[in-house]
Amino acid sequence: MKGTMLYGPRDVRFEERLDPEIIEPTDAILQISAACVCGSDLWSYRGIAEVTQPQAMGHEYCGIVQEVGSEVRHIKPGQFVVGSFWASDNTCPICQAGYQSRCVDARGMGGAQAGWLRVPLADGTLVATPELPPDDLIPSLVSASDVLGTGWFGADAAEAGPGKTVAVVGDGAVGLCAVLAARQMGAERIIAMSRHEDRQKLALEFGATDIVTERGDEGVARIKDMTDGLGAHSVVEAVGTQESMMQAMQSARPGGHVGFVGVFHGMQLPAMDLFWSTVHLHGGPAPVRQCLPHLIDLIWSRKINPGKVFDLTLPLEQAAEGYRAMDERRAIKALLRP
Repeated sequence: MKGTMLYGPRDVRFEERLDPEIIEPTDAILQISAACVCGSDLWSYRGIAEVTQPQAMGHEYCGIVQEVGSEVRHIKPGQFVVGSFWASDNTCPICQAGYQSRCVDARGMGGAQAGWLRVPLADGTLVATPELPPDDLIPSLVSASDVLGTGWFGADAAEAGPGKTVAVVGDGAVGLCAVLAARQMGAERIIAMSRHEDRQKLALEFGATDIVTERGDEGVARIKDMTDGLGAHSVVEAVGTQESMMQAMQSARPGGHVGFVGVFHGMQLPAMDLFWSTVHLHGGPAPVRQCLPHLIDLIWSRKINPGKVFDLTLPLEQAAEGYRAMDERRAIKALLRP
Protein backbone atom coordinates (compact mmCIF):
# COMPACT_ATOMS: atom_id res chain seq x y z
CA MET A 1 0.00 0.00 0.00
CA LYS A 2 0.97 3.67 -0.08
CA GLY A 3 1.01 5.97 2.92
CA THR A 4 2.22 9.33 4.17
CA MET A 5 5.73 9.57 5.62
CA LEU A 6 7.48 12.53 7.25
CA TYR A 7 11.23 12.55 6.68
CA GLY A 8 12.05 15.90 8.23
CA PRO A 9 10.87 19.53 8.36
CA ARG A 10 8.39 20.11 5.50
CA ASP A 11 9.43 16.87 3.83
CA VAL A 12 6.19 14.87 3.43
CA ARG A 13 6.15 11.97 0.98
CA PHE A 14 3.42 9.61 -0.15
CA GLU A 15 5.18 6.34 -0.84
CA GLU A 16 5.07 2.56 -0.74
CA ARG A 17 4.83 0.98 2.69
CA LEU A 18 4.36 -2.57 3.83
CA ASP A 19 0.76 -3.71 4.09
CA PRO A 20 -0.32 -4.02 7.75
CA GLU A 21 -0.94 -7.50 9.08
CA ILE A 22 -2.13 -9.12 12.30
CA ILE A 23 0.80 -9.23 14.72
CA GLU A 24 -0.93 -9.70 18.07
CA PRO A 25 -4.16 -11.67 18.58
CA THR A 26 -5.88 -8.48 19.82
CA ASP A 27 -5.23 -6.60 16.53
CA ALA A 28 -7.65 -5.51 13.82
CA ILE A 29 -6.91 -4.38 10.27
CA LEU A 30 -8.98 -1.50 8.89
CA GLN A 31 -9.50 -0.24 5.39
CA ILE A 32 -9.34 3.51 5.96
CA SER A 33 -12.37 5.54 4.89
CA ALA A 34 -11.01 8.90 6.07
CA ALA A 35 -8.00 10.32 7.85
CA CYS A 36 -6.81 13.88 8.38
CA VAL A 37 -3.92 16.15 9.31
CA CYS A 38 -3.76 17.06 13.00
CA GLY A 39 -2.54 20.40 14.33
CA SER A 40 -0.13 18.46 16.53
CA ASP A 41 1.43 16.98 13.36
CA LEU A 42 2.62 20.49 12.52
CA TRP A 43 5.08 20.51 15.43
CA SER A 44 7.08 17.80 13.64
CA TYR A 45 6.35 19.21 10.19
CA ARG A 46 7.84 22.56 11.22
CA GLY A 47 10.86 20.95 12.86
CA ILE A 48 9.90 22.09 16.37
CA ALA A 49 9.55 18.45 17.43
CA GLU A 50 12.64 16.65 16.15
CA VAL A 51 12.23 13.91 13.57
CA THR A 52 15.16 11.49 13.86
CA GLN A 53 13.88 8.91 11.37
CA PRO A 54 11.05 8.66 8.82
CA GLN A 55 7.67 8.60 10.55
CA ALA A 56 4.42 7.05 9.32
CA MET A 57 1.92 9.86 9.80
CA GLY A 58 -1.71 10.03 10.87
CA HIS A 59 -3.49 9.16 14.12
CA GLU A 60 -7.10 10.15 13.34
CA TYR A 61 -9.04 7.51 11.47
CA CYS A 62 -12.24 5.66 10.70
CA GLY A 63 -12.90 2.78 8.38
CA ILE A 64 -14.20 -0.71 7.75
CA VAL A 65 -12.83 -3.71 9.62
CA GLN A 66 -11.24 -6.23 7.24
CA GLU A 67 -9.65 -8.73 9.61
CA VAL A 68 -9.36 -9.34 13.35
CA GLY A 69 -7.03 -11.37 15.55
CA SER A 70 -8.04 -14.57 17.30
CA GLU A 71 -8.69 -12.86 20.66
CA VAL A 72 -10.88 -10.03 19.34
CA ARG A 73 -14.41 -10.63 20.62
CA HIS A 74 -16.50 -7.51 20.00
CA ILE A 75 -15.20 -5.98 16.77
CA LYS A 76 -16.23 -7.84 13.61
CA PRO A 77 -15.13 -7.75 9.96
CA GLY A 78 -17.47 -5.55 7.92
CA GLN A 79 -18.22 -3.09 10.73
CA PHE A 80 -17.56 0.61 10.29
CA VAL A 81 -15.51 1.78 13.28
CA VAL A 82 -13.97 4.88 14.78
CA GLY A 83 -10.90 4.56 16.96
CA SER A 84 -9.10 6.73 19.48
CA PHE A 85 -5.69 8.17 18.69
CA TRP A 86 -4.46 6.18 21.70
CA ALA A 87 -5.03 2.43 21.70
CA SER A 88 -6.12 1.08 25.08
CA ASP A 89 -7.41 -2.15 26.57
CA ASN A 90 -10.34 -0.27 28.19
CA THR A 91 -10.28 -2.71 31.10
CA CYS A 92 -7.34 -1.69 33.33
CA PRO A 93 -8.01 0.44 36.47
CA ILE A 94 -6.85 3.61 34.70
CA CYS A 95 -9.19 2.99 31.76
CA GLN A 96 -12.05 2.19 34.07
CA ALA A 97 -11.47 5.54 35.78
CA GLY A 98 -11.96 7.22 32.39
CA TYR A 99 -8.35 7.91 31.35
CA GLN A 100 -7.84 5.50 28.47
CA SER A 101 -5.08 7.65 26.97
CA ARG A 102 -2.99 6.67 30.01
CA CYS A 103 -3.93 2.98 29.93
CA VAL A 104 -1.30 0.74 31.52
CA ASP A 105 -0.84 -0.69 28.00
CA ALA A 106 -1.46 2.51 26.03
CA ARG A 107 -0.20 2.52 22.44
CA GLY A 108 0.15 5.75 20.49
CA MET A 109 -1.46 5.38 17.07
CA GLY A 110 0.31 6.29 13.84
CA GLY A 111 0.24 5.53 10.16
CA ALA A 112 -3.44 6.25 9.55
CA GLN A 113 -2.77 8.48 6.52
CA ALA A 114 -2.73 5.37 4.36
CA GLY A 115 -5.10 2.91 2.72
CA TRP A 116 -4.96 0.39 5.57
CA LEU A 117 -4.18 0.48 9.27
CA ARG A 118 -3.35 -2.02 12.00
CA VAL A 119 -5.11 -1.17 15.27
CA PRO A 120 -3.81 -2.89 18.41
CA LEU A 121 -6.10 -3.65 21.36
CA ALA A 122 -9.04 -3.50 18.95
CA ASP A 123 -11.80 -4.38 21.42
CA GLY A 124 -10.73 -1.58 23.76
CA THR A 125 -9.90 1.01 21.11
CA LEU A 126 -12.56 0.80 18.40
CA VAL A 127 -16.24 1.69 18.57
CA ALA A 128 -18.60 0.51 15.83
CA THR A 129 -21.35 2.64 14.34
CA PRO A 130 -24.89 1.19 14.23
CA GLU A 131 -24.45 0.40 10.52
CA LEU A 132 -22.40 1.62 7.57
CA PRO A 133 -22.69 5.42 7.63
CA PRO A 134 -23.80 7.65 4.78
CA ASP A 135 -20.88 9.44 3.17
CA ASP A 136 -21.82 12.85 4.54
CA LEU A 137 -21.33 11.65 8.14
CA ILE A 138 -17.78 10.38 7.60
CA PRO A 139 -16.03 13.77 8.16
CA SER A 140 -17.77 14.15 11.51
CA LEU A 141 -17.08 10.54 12.48
CA VAL A 142 -13.34 10.84 11.79
CA SER A 143 -13.28 14.06 13.83
CA ALA A 144 -14.40 12.04 16.86
CA SER A 145 -11.15 10.07 16.67
CA ASP A 146 -9.17 13.01 18.07
CA VAL A 147 -10.04 16.62 17.33
CA LEU A 148 -13.63 16.50 18.55
CA GLY A 149 -12.74 14.17 21.43
CA THR A 150 -9.86 16.43 22.44
CA GLY A 151 -12.00 19.57 22.34
CA TRP A 152 -14.67 17.72 24.32
CA PHE A 153 -12.15 16.67 26.96
CA GLY A 154 -10.84 20.24 27.17
CA ALA A 155 -14.34 21.56 27.88
CA ASP A 156 -15.07 18.75 30.32
CA ALA A 157 -11.76 19.26 32.16
CA ALA A 158 -12.63 22.96 32.42
CA GLU A 159 -15.98 21.93 33.94
CA ALA A 160 -18.05 23.72 31.31
CA GLY A 161 -21.74 23.46 32.10
CA PRO A 162 -25.00 25.27 32.81
CA GLY A 163 -24.59 28.78 34.17
CA LYS A 164 -20.89 28.87 33.29
CA THR A 165 -18.93 31.38 31.25
CA VAL A 166 -16.39 29.50 29.12
CA ALA A 167 -13.44 31.09 27.32
CA VAL A 168 -11.59 29.16 24.63
CA VAL A 169 -7.96 30.10 23.91
CA GLY A 170 -7.08 28.87 20.42
CA ASP A 171 -9.17 28.99 17.24
CA GLY A 172 -7.78 25.90 15.55
CA ALA A 173 -9.91 22.81 15.03
CA VAL A 174 -9.54 21.68 18.66
CA GLY A 175 -10.54 25.08 20.02
CA LEU A 176 -13.53 25.21 17.70
CA CYS A 177 -14.58 21.73 18.81
CA ALA A 178 -14.23 22.89 22.42
CA VAL A 179 -16.73 25.65 21.62
CA LEU A 180 -19.11 23.03 20.21
CA ALA A 181 -18.61 20.85 23.29
CA ALA A 182 -19.22 23.72 25.72
CA ARG A 183 -22.50 24.46 23.95
CA GLN A 184 -23.54 20.79 24.18
CA MET A 185 -22.66 20.85 27.88
CA GLY A 186 -25.05 23.77 28.40
CA ALA A 187 -22.64 26.64 29.02
CA GLU A 188 -24.43 29.97 29.33
CA ARG A 189 -21.75 32.11 27.66
CA ILE A 190 -18.96 30.95 25.37
CA ILE A 191 -16.18 33.35 24.43
CA ALA A 192 -14.04 32.31 21.46
CA MET A 193 -10.68 34.06 21.29
CA SER A 194 -9.90 34.43 17.59
CA ARG A 195 -8.42 36.88 15.11
CA HIS A 196 -9.48 35.07 11.94
CA GLU A 197 -12.82 35.82 10.32
CA ASP A 198 -13.43 32.32 8.92
CA ARG A 199 -12.75 30.74 12.30
CA GLN A 200 -14.86 33.32 14.11
CA LYS A 201 -17.75 32.48 11.79
CA LEU A 202 -17.48 28.76 12.52
CA ALA A 203 -17.11 29.41 16.27
CA LEU A 204 -20.38 31.34 16.23
CA GLU A 205 -22.04 28.54 14.25
CA PHE A 206 -20.78 26.01 16.81
CA GLY A 207 -22.28 28.02 19.68
CA ALA A 208 -19.96 30.87 20.69
CA THR A 209 -21.81 33.87 22.08
CA ASP A 210 -18.88 36.31 21.96
CA ILE A 211 -15.65 36.81 20.02
CA VAL A 212 -12.51 38.34 21.52
CA THR A 213 -9.78 39.30 19.07
CA GLU A 214 -7.20 40.46 21.60
CA ARG A 215 -4.56 38.08 22.90
CA GLY A 216 -1.98 37.99 25.69
CA ASP A 217 -2.46 40.58 28.44
CA GLU A 218 -4.96 42.49 26.31
CA GLY A 219 -6.99 39.32 25.82
CA VAL A 220 -7.00 38.67 29.56
CA ALA A 221 -8.15 42.24 30.21
CA ARG A 222 -11.05 41.82 27.75
CA ILE A 223 -12.19 38.61 29.45
CA LYS A 224 -12.07 40.35 32.82
CA ASP A 225 -14.04 43.32 31.43
CA MET A 226 -16.71 40.94 30.15
CA THR A 227 -17.04 39.09 33.46
CA ASP A 228 -17.34 41.92 36.00
CA GLY A 229 -13.61 41.81 36.64
CA LEU A 230 -13.73 38.19 37.83
CA GLY A 231 -12.66 36.07 34.87
CA ALA A 232 -14.31 33.06 33.26
CA HIS A 233 -15.53 30.07 35.24
CA SER A 234 -14.00 27.71 32.68
CA VAL A 235 -11.14 28.19 30.22
CA VAL A 236 -9.97 25.77 27.53
CA GLU A 237 -6.32 26.05 26.43
CA ALA A 238 -6.04 24.56 22.92
CA VAL A 239 -2.70 25.80 21.57
CA GLY A 240 0.26 24.58 23.63
CA THR A 241 2.51 27.63 23.98
CA GLN A 242 3.75 29.64 26.94
CA GLU A 243 1.61 32.62 25.92
CA SER A 244 -1.57 30.61 25.44
CA MET A 245 -1.24 28.81 28.77
CA MET A 246 -0.61 32.02 30.69
CA GLN A 247 -3.52 33.68 28.87
CA ALA A 248 -5.77 30.78 29.80
CA MET A 249 -4.71 30.65 33.43
CA GLN A 250 -5.02 34.42 33.90
CA SER A 251 -8.41 34.53 32.17
CA ALA A 252 -9.91 32.17 34.75
CA ARG A 253 -11.43 33.53 37.94
CA PRO A 254 -10.10 32.41 41.33
CA GLY A 255 -11.44 28.91 41.87
CA GLY A 256 -12.06 28.53 38.13
CA HIS A 257 -11.01 25.59 35.99
CA VAL A 258 -8.57 25.42 33.08
CA GLY A 259 -8.71 22.43 30.74
CA PHE A 260 -5.45 22.26 28.79
CA VAL A 261 -5.25 20.07 25.70
CA GLY A 262 -2.68 21.87 23.55
CA VAL A 263 0.50 19.81 23.13
CA PHE A 264 3.08 21.89 24.98
CA HIS A 265 6.41 22.89 23.46
CA GLY A 266 8.79 25.15 25.35
CA MET A 267 6.27 25.93 28.09
CA GLN A 268 7.35 26.55 31.67
CA LEU A 269 4.65 27.30 34.21
CA PRO A 270 5.74 29.96 36.75
CA ALA A 271 5.17 28.39 40.15
CA MET A 272 4.16 31.56 41.96
CA ASP A 273 1.72 32.56 39.21
CA LEU A 274 0.08 29.17 39.62
CA PHE A 275 0.12 29.50 43.41
CA TRP A 276 -1.64 32.88 43.44
CA SER A 277 -4.11 32.01 40.68
CA THR A 278 -5.99 29.45 42.81
CA VAL A 279 -7.27 27.87 39.60
CA HIS A 280 -7.77 24.18 38.93
CA LEU A 281 -5.63 22.75 36.11
CA HIS A 282 -6.63 19.52 34.40
CA GLY A 283 -5.68 18.21 31.00
CA GLY A 284 -3.23 16.26 28.91
CA PRO A 285 -3.78 13.71 26.14
CA ALA A 286 -7.52 13.34 25.73
CA PRO A 287 -9.06 9.99 26.77
CA VAL A 288 -11.15 9.97 23.60
CA ARG A 289 -12.29 6.37 24.08
CA GLN A 290 -14.18 7.42 27.22
CA CYS A 291 -16.51 9.77 25.33
CA LEU A 292 -16.38 8.11 21.88
CA PRO A 293 -19.71 6.25 22.14
CA HIS A 294 -21.49 9.45 23.18
CA LEU A 295 -19.86 11.48 20.41
CA ILE A 296 -20.78 8.89 17.78
CA ASP A 297 -24.37 8.94 19.04
CA LEU A 298 -24.53 12.74 18.77
CA ILE A 299 -23.11 12.61 15.25
CA TRP A 300 -25.29 9.68 14.15
CA SER A 301 -28.44 11.44 15.33
CA ARG A 302 -27.21 14.63 13.57
CA LYS A 303 -27.33 16.70 16.73
CA ILE A 304 -23.81 17.99 16.00
CA ASN A 305 -21.81 18.43 12.81
CA PRO A 306 -18.15 18.74 13.83
CA GLY A 307 -17.07 17.74 10.32
CA LYS A 308 -17.42 21.43 9.44
CA VAL A 309 -13.92 21.98 10.86
CA PHE A 310 -12.64 20.40 7.64
CA ASP A 311 -12.42 23.26 5.18
CA LEU A 312 -10.10 21.41 2.82
CA THR A 313 -10.66 17.91 1.42
CA LEU A 314 -7.89 16.21 -0.52
CA PRO A 315 -7.18 12.77 -1.94
CA LEU A 316 -4.83 10.89 0.33
CA GLU A 317 -1.95 11.09 -2.14
CA GLN A 318 -2.02 14.89 -1.79
CA ALA A 319 -1.43 14.81 1.97
CA ALA A 320 1.62 17.07 1.60
CA GLU A 321 -0.65 19.87 0.37
CA GLY A 322 -2.81 19.38 3.45
CA TYR A 323 0.22 19.95 5.67
CA ARG A 324 1.25 23.03 3.67
CA ALA A 325 -2.24 24.52 3.78
CA MET A 326 -2.53 24.11 7.54
CA ASP A 327 1.02 25.33 8.15
CA GLU A 328 0.28 28.47 6.11
CA ARG A 329 -3.13 28.88 7.79
CA ARG A 330 -4.91 28.52 4.46
CA ALA A 331 -6.95 25.73 6.04
CA ILE A 332 -8.31 25.05 9.51
CA LYS A 333 -8.06 21.28 9.06
CA ALA A 334 -7.44 19.02 6.06
CA LEU A 335 -9.52 15.88 5.48
CA LEU A 336 -7.82 13.07 3.54
CA ARG A 337 -9.86 10.52 1.61
CA PRO A 338 -8.30 7.41 -0.03
